Amino acid sequence: MQFQSFGGVQEVTGSMHIISVNGKKILLDCGLFQGRRADSIQRNSTIPFDPSTIHAVVLSHAHIDHSGNLPNLVSHGYRGPIFSTHATLDLCNVMLYDSAYLQERDIEYVNKKRLRRKEPPITTPYDVVDVTESLQHFIGVNYHYNIAIAPGIQAIFYDAGHILGSSITLLEIEENGKTVRIGFSGDLGRKNMPILKDPEYLNAVDFLIMESTYGGKVHEPADNMKESLYTVIKRTVDRNGKVIIPSFSVGRTQEVIYLLHELFNEGRLPAIPIYVDSPLAVNATEVFRMHPECFDAETLKLLHANGDPFGFHRVIYVHSVEQSKSLNDLKQSCIIISASGMCEGGRIVHHLANNIENPNNTILIVGFQAENTLGRRLVDKVPEISIFGDVYKVNAEVVVLNSFSAHAGQDEILEYISALDLSKLKKILLVHGEINQSLALQKELSARLSIPILIPQKGEAIDL
Repeated sequence: MQFQSFGGVQEVTGSMHIISVNGKKILLDCGLFQGRRADSIQRNSTIPFDPSTIHAVVLSHAHIDHSGNLPNLVSHGYRGPIFSTHATLDLCNVMLYDSAYLQERDIEYVNKKRLRRKEPPITTPYDVVDVTESLQHFIGVNYHYNIAIAPGIQAIFYDAGHILGSSITLLEIEENGKTVRIGFSGDLGRKNMPILKDPEYLNAVDFLIMESTYGGKVHEPADNMKESLYTVIKRTVDRNGKVIIPSFSVGRTQEVIYLLHELFNEGRLPAIPIYVDSPLAVNATEVFRMHPECFDAETLKLLHANGDPFGFHRVIYVHSVEQSKSLNDLKQSCIIISASGMCEGGRIVHHLANNIENPNNTILIVGFQAENTLGRRLVDKVPEISIFGDVYKVNAEVVVLNSFSAHAGQDEILEYISALDLSKLKKILLVHGEINQSLALQKELSARLSIPILIPQKGEAIDL
């Protein structure tokens, strides 16, 4: 039995891990790499293994860095099932088409530059036809339901509390007359977050594949989210500024809207409009309404009382490009929530260009920003940024609220692992984290446990 990763190790994007057992290969996630444009095009255009050799895919959740390369996998010869929760399936039905559209637009931009340099054009990793084909392979599975994914291999999904439909996967494998249990965290969520249930605990596993996005950081408590959001918005409105929020269309946008709903209901914020300028967020919010089984008790209570935390009267969902452009002319205070969450594309880039030089405005960062992204440069407080070849001074206030993170921090990961039956645990593999974060978590775990804590290299085969 072996573990091998082809993405999402010593980095937080492009997750692809293979478990080889009993002559079968199980692929855990198949995500797009997100980073510098040239690197992304090169890495996403190829699959670093033969897709036809994969027996089954187990998808932890719908975020594009975990699901976004599935159409490419299928177009390169994969013909097996893709197992996910029902909510993840429905989100992928929206997000993968959006991914194909954004890649098409990005390649058009690149090819214009290549044409000027008299270089041959390049093609997108996949198109909408490939997305449609890949969706035919999905099989939706309920939480806590045993599903046979290969001979002698069963999978069970538990709620990861990260985004709608996210799962922690338990693989139960019969090998040489013994049962081996492997836990795969996917992206581990946090307790006490709005809308979603808390992460569910596994009991006993022999091997644990654990994410380490924030392996060296401790977040501000999730209970502080609403107060932190209120403070930033109130300060900005008092100086007649706009709050620009780069936000992931799935998960983070709905959380921000939910908290704004509470703040306005409590009468704590003045009457300012809220614009959600992301077609994907609009469609994803409809998927949220379809899956109350993922909601925590508080959100269910609100829904049963005929409240709609995603569509209260101050929220204006922007659909057309013309509507989006008209936001540039607004003079009064407002809140603009737009994608992409790492500011690498989408409508948020235009909003940054139009608002970042005004010192009255606030750029509010509420999600993880990967290396080499525009969002990361904002977090690093650079004095100037380049957008579409033009340089802008960062005069707006930049605020980072780590309490909004949907990834467990170091203390929360340690708490989760400590709840396992440690007498059964033989090895931990740390994935999905920049190397400094993985090393910090490795150090803390090694001080507590007398088992191997490994940080795999890309392509390295590790015996389990």
